[in-house]
Amino acid sequence: MTSRVAIVAALAFALAACGSGDAAEEAGDAAAEAATTETGADPAPLSSEAADPEATPSPTASASASPSPSPTASATPARATPSPTPVAAAGPPDSFKQCAICHKVEPGKHGLGPSLAGVFGAKAGHAAGFRYSPAMKAADVTWNQANLDKYLDNPQAVVPGTTMAFAGVKDAAKRAEIIAYLKTL
Repeated sequence: MTSRVAIVAALAFALAACGSGDAAEEAGDAAAEAATTETGADPAPLSSEAADPEATPSPTASASASPSPSPTASATPARATPSPTPVAAAGPPDSFKQCAICHKVEPGKHGLGPSLAGVFGAKAGHAAGFRYSPAMKAADVTWNQANLDKYLDNPQAVVPGTTMAFAGVKDAAKRAEIIAYLKTL
């Protein structure tokens, strides 16, 4: 029992030292509750060190509690800054569903059409292991923003003779969503 209460008290002290007063109070309350639960008696009040973040621990408090870790660069910050979430992490947009019928997004995994992993900025016919039509192999097209937009609008107009049997995405906003997603792959 003593070690459990000491650990919770040390945690409360460490949190108080880091400036997380609410968490320290909650940890102190948990220590008091743990002591009451295990002994059935009212717990001894927490030392002033745990309650006062500015106080210096006394030798008695440090002897009964395990040493509290000092904040370091490797410690988890109390308030982490959220990192921007890439589009791919959120998944493909709804407009990509029609593409996913034939295309996979995993590198080297082909469906009826070639994998679209790494397609943005690549030359037409770039995916190893896929059997492209002669028209696509001969096409001198780099899949940049403008070329993808034209191709998604009307594949036959950009690569005449392509075997991609698709009429195109006529909505410019949906094409833009698809291209933005392709950039993340």
